[in-house]
Amino acid sequence: MTLVKFNPAKQNNSSLLPGFNDVFDSIFNDTFFNDRMTSRVPAANVSESEDHYHVELAAPGLKKEDFKLNLERNVLNISVEQQNENSNTQKNYSKREYSYSSWVRSFTLPESADAEQIEAAYTDGVLKIDIAKREEAKVIRRQIDIK
Repeated sequence: MTLVKFNPAKQNNSSLLPGFNDVFDSIFNDTFFNDRMTSRVPAANVSESEDHYHVELAAPGLKKEDFKLNLERNVLNISVEQQNENSNTQKNYSKREYSYSSWVRSFTLPESADAEQIEAAYTDGVLKIDIAKREEAKVIRRQIDIK
């Protein structure tokens, strides 16, 4: 059984078959298709501690060599261009399938970030980037004595 969304309030009088466009709109605007047709970029968590900014990207199935990190004009660009090659040899011919996957995530660093002290590590499918804060931006805490 197939369920088709139909919106009677949205009628298209220029169509010969009024429900025809609604059927295709419901199919192609469905989240099932939209999620698969849009390019996927990894989810990111951005957090802050007293002396660092932290960026974590969930990117399983990659190697650390797949990542390229660039800093240009206070914008940190994280990109991946991956090429998968599958080969299947049957009878007297060879079948090859190529798959390319690439994405870019960009983060604008705040002025308090120290661009000279950025470290990155890729473990267990998560790319972790630590960006140090400048000395003047670090939170200074001290105990104040009551007189």
